Amino acid sequence: MHNTKVTVSEIHMKDFCGELLVFYVAQKEDGSIDSDNHTAPLVKVLTQYNDFCAKENDTVVLYPQEFKKLSKIGAKRVLMIGLGKKSSYPDVASKLEMFRSAGGTISKVCAKYKISELVIWNGTALGLKHAEVVQSLTEGIVLGDYQFNKYKAEDKENPAFKGIKKITFSVSENVAAIRKSAKRGSRLALAACAARDMANEPGNYWTAAEFAEYAKKMAETHPVTCSIIDKAQMKKLGMGGLLAVNQGSAAPPKLVVLDYSPEKSNGTILLVGKGLTFDSGGISIKPSAGMQDMKYDMCGGAAVISAMQAIAEDKPDARVVALIPATDNMSGSSALKPGDVIRHFNGVTAEIVNTDAEGRLILADALAYGVKQYKPDCIVDVATLTGAVILGLGHHHSGILSNNDALAKDLIEAGKKCAEPLWRLPLGKEYSKQIESDVADIKNAGGRPAGTITAAAYLEKFIDDVPWAHLDIAGTAWGFTEKTYIPKGPSGIAVRTLVEFVRKRAKITNK
Repeated sequence: MHNTKVTVSEIHMKDFCGELLVFYVAQKEDGSIDSDNHTAPLVKVLTQYNDFCAKENDTVVLYPQEFKKLSKIGAKRVLMIGLGKKSSYPDVASKLEMFRSAGGTISKVCAKYKISELVIWNGTALGLKHAEVVQSLTEGIVLGDYQFNKYKAEDKENPAFKGIKKITFSVSENVAAIRKSAKRGSRLALAACAARDMANEPGNYWTAAEFAEYAKKMAETHPVTCSIIDKAQMKKLGMGGLLAVNQGSAAPPKLVVLDYSPEKSNGTILLVGKGLTFDSGGISIKPSAGMQDMKYDMCGGAAVISAMQAIAEDKPDARVVALIPATDNMSGSSALKPGDVIRHFNGVTAEIVNTDAEGRLILADALAYGVKQYKPDCIVDVATLTGAVILGLGHHHSGILSNNDALAKDLIEAGKKCAEPLWRLPLGKEYSKQIESDVADIKNAGGRPAGTITAAAYLEKFIDDVPWAHLDIAGTAWGFTEKTYIPKGPSGIAVRTLVEFVRKRAKITNK
């Protein structure tokens, strides 16, 4: 993934002679187009032929040199994109998402015409601040421009589009604020694209060692410290869950630790991401159909490590520690067996009734270690944990379970703002009862009923009553709701939500 350059300038449309100039306009309630002095000549041309009515993501490409009325425009092409009726967006979150979606549409037009540089003219803001518009458009364009062609041979006769190299926003006021927002939009989108890259890598190329190397390189360029807990250290620490899942593997496990610790901080946020780089199911082997998608079982870890990249660049006034327990789950001769009993870092014993319920085993050790080592004020873990969440919520919402209403509310609001919606599921003693074991403290699966909830009930045994939330992204990490800026395959879900949550939480922590 190349790094698209995003700039903010006071360039005038007549001075831009590049490939594409973009305008965006909305509909009035009567269906007419809400245009200003700059867009009126184009709108007049378009409405004359009934070719454009500014419906949501409605587009038309014009060639200014063909129209005398457009002679003040120097660009080779003009893209007009519709935003729909203003009344269609009742709140801030829906307006932000409209501009994000428009950004995704812009990226598709660029791909069609192989346009690498464009200028976007500052138009209607639908009641938002122009800085908010620019951030959302930037997110949408960069996310929509995503490609993963690393393992494909290049067609020399018909080279593939290499992606957008430069986006310029043309503005006439508040340049500094808008420039800051454009930079933040780019930072968030590129972090999500990094998570997509990790997920797209095949299991034989992205292993626990690659998670560790990525974190080490991040620490060289960002204000974070990195430490890696290896297999020998895990044995000394008693991380029985992570070691158990790794038993059948030829590749050793890693617990990746990233620590962003600013000078002024009144609290600590712990982020934990499941880094299961390939999940065969172990002895409780999965069906072969679709097993290739199990390289995506590390999307929670990818989300957390990529979010840390953006958080370190964002520089919030809160300490943020990320833990990524990483391994694969294979069925080698030493593999964990159904009926085995393991002991976790905090001393809790668990009967293994299903080796395919492995994510909770590696998360449990990371959670317990994080609580003891860093004494966080709150914990958020992210994992592709259960197929049950797909049965309950489909591919449209991620599940959230929490022992703290305020924390859950903050995360749900962050997810709404980022168009990564979360739906809260319950927890309680009745669900914890399902994972009671006759031979150990708990067992690692509670049967088919409420599978997402009982998985969270397992994790709840390792957080020592610290405010905690668990995000189950199994339904949204790939195959997420179709959008202009979400590709097939990995979505990069939860990266932007985590960064937004930390930004808001940092302000609360410092009060």
